[in-house]
Amino acid sequence: MTTTKSSPRLSRNRARGHGSKGRSVLACGLAVVGLASVLLGGCGIGSERKSPAEIKTQQIAREKTELMRDLQQTRAENVQLAEQIKALSALGPDKRANLYELKRVRITRYSNFYDKNDDGKREKLIVYVEPIDTVGDAIKAAGTVDVQLWNLNNLNGEALLGQWRVEPNELRKLWYDTLVSASYRLTFDAPQELDVLAEPLTVKVTFTDYLTGEIFRDQYAIDPRIHH
Repeated sequence: MTTTKSSPRLSRNRARGHGSKGRSVLACGLAVVGLASVLLGGCGIGSERKSPAEIKTQQIAREKTELMRDLQQTRAENVQLAEQIKALSALGPDKRANLYELKRVRITRYSNFYDKNDDGKREKLIVYVEPIDTVGDAIKAAGTVDVQLWNLNNLNGEALLGQWRVEPNELRKLWYDTLVSASYRLTFDAPQELDVLAEPLTVKVTFTDYLTGEIFRDQYAIDPRIHH
């Protein structure tokens, strides 16, 4: 009976072969796991983080909306100023006699939306405008009043909700004098777009003094959710 013995070199080659196969299998397994992670990450599974490109796109969209809102507001103010300059140029010297000295105008805190016919809907915007002289007293100053209603928080639509003008002949009839205060009470129809009065709005007033041609401005944030 003949016994065949394996040489030591052959045994080492076989062992080395088994080790190489094991490392190959391990490397393949790691590669599969890595590929799966990449595929899952690419599909958005397990992560809701936005890509830098998406974040940049959203930022640009917000900035564009804000710029459009500012442009719209500037255009409205320019039109208003042009009309005021035209009205001032028509004033003669005899109308510039300063019978009083108007210092500023103020929108009072009672300005808001009101339900005037008790139907449960606040369909009227009432703005109280108080002209004030140099000693702090309310005076019945003659002039033209321009009123604007803005939603400065609206970044996705029309920021200017409404605008009105009250001429001097009409304004003098709207003086509202009580025991505790005196001011012009201006009443307007609420814009139809305001179906739900659920957020703060801004009222802007421009008062052009009829006697001197001076322009006074004020703005006031009203909260329709608060009832006076």
